[in-house]
Parts: sequence; structure tokens; C-alpha cells
Amino acid sequence: MGITGNLSKEQLSSFNSNGFLVIESFYTLEEILEMRSRMVELLDGFDASSSASIFSTKNQQKLTDDYFFESAEKVSFFFEEKAFGDDGRLRQPKELSINKVGHALHEIDPIFKKFSSSEKISSIFCSLGYKRPVVMQSMYIFKQPGIGGEVVPHQDNSFLYTEPPSCTGLWLALEDATIINGCLWAIPGSHKNGLVRRFIRDDNGVHFDQCSPFYDQKEFVPLEVKAGTLIIIHGDLIHQSFENKSTTSRHALSLHVVDTDGYKWEKNNWIQRKTAPEPLYVA
Repeated sequence: MGITGNLSKEQLSSFNSNGFLVIESFYTLEEILEMRSRMVELLDGFDASSSASIFSTKNQQKLTDDYFFESAEKVSFFFEEKAFGDDGRLRQPKELSINKVGHALHEIDPIFKKFSSSEKISSIFCSLGYKRPVVMQSMYIFKQPGIGGEVVPHQDNSFLYTEPPSCTGLWLALEDATIINGCLWAIPGSHKNGLVRRFIRDDNGVHFDQCSPFYDQKEFVPLEVKAGTLIIIHGDLIHQSFENKSTTSRHALSLHVVDTDGYKWEKNNWIQRKTAPEPLYVA
């Protein structure tokens, strides 16, 4: 395999206890700038008139379309809910209107592929015991100033389910993330309670198989981090982020990885690929 784990016993213990682990200075500011500069290029080449697909964690069942489904193997652009005026036109430039770009940056774009499949990334999953880890989706998230949408409390295993569950999220801060501009919030230890509900794709589109439970906001803790920090997120951890009502953006790169050695990818996940993704490594 050639890959060795890079997480210490103390880090693994913290992750197993809290359901998340914060690693400062995972990538350098120069590496962060390379990803951000590449996204500027991708946005420059994006024709905003070619798509008006909106992403929302509050109303995705109604907003999901073929563009969303096909994005599993493409680089696609999704707008903020508040990006459009009553006349259907963008309220501001496209660069300040995009919610996220996904979901195959890690496969298609060489810059994002380099960082998403680096040895540092692979070593994390070696530490976590993954035998054949696969990045199932990647997202460049903008959290735009003033209109950056809320991400409601959720678990990543709901959307990317294997039997048994194996999803782990990686959240890389490309800008400082604060309470003011919409950092992540999590309920420490909530992963120990198991998966609450699943996001299902069937002939009627997509929907949750259960209603969302009530979460006491007092249980959440903010995860304020500096640019370059990586947060590892257990697939059953309850986490969220609020609207960004500030004047500063909160860019981040999110990867979701599942194991494919002894784990079955469920066919009713929203991602239904035509070609199997390549593993980060094979143990």
C-alpha cells in the first residue's frame, strides 16, 4: 500500500470521543491560495446564463433537478437561494452568488485532484482503518457574504450511505471560519447515537425517510478555525452552520469518503454513478 497513518493515539481518541477532530495548518496558505486561485479561473469560465440550479439544505427535495443528479461526475455550479431577484436575474455578480461547486472536483480538476488525493489525505484514512477508501463527492463551498445559506443540522451518512455506514467528511477551511461568517457547529459525541435518517433517491426524486428530529441549540459548540485547518467529521456527527450575514465570505473545501472493502454502496443514495470511482489506495 505504501501509506501509513498520520494520526496520533491522542488524536484518534479525541475523534472517537467527540466525533470530530481539528487539525491546524493541515495545508499551507500557499496551497490554500492555489485552490482558491483555481476556483477563480473556474468561475471565470462559467456561463451563469447556462444554469440556474439552486442548492438548499432546507428545500432540496423541491429544488433537485437533473443538473444536480448529473453533478456527481461533473464540475457543476449551484447558486444561493437568495441570489436571484423577483425578476429572475442575479442580484449581484456570479462570483458572489454561487453557493457551491461540486461534486467531482476531486476527479476532474487537476488542482483539486492533487490536494484531494494527497498522501496526507490518504494517511488519515489509513489511521481510521479504511482498506479501500473512495472520495464520493467534493464541494467547494463559498458561504457568500450577506446571502450565504444556512446548512441545517445533519449527518453525512444520511446522504452517502454504505452498509455498514462508513462515511467520513473532511472540511478544509480555505478562509478563516468564525461565528460571524458561518463556521461549523457540532454536538460533541452525537455520533455515538447512530444514524437518525437517510436521504433517499427513488422514482419520485429525493426525500428523507424520516422527519428531522429536534436539536437543542445549546448542545452545539462552534468550530472556529483558521485558513488551512482541516476538520475530520464522523459520518454520524450532528453538525450545522448558520447563515452568513457578515461582509466576509467563508470558503471551504469539503470531501466525503467511504470505504469500499466490505462495505456496500446503497443504490438508493442520491449519487448513482455510471463509472466506479478510483480508490485513494488499496490496503
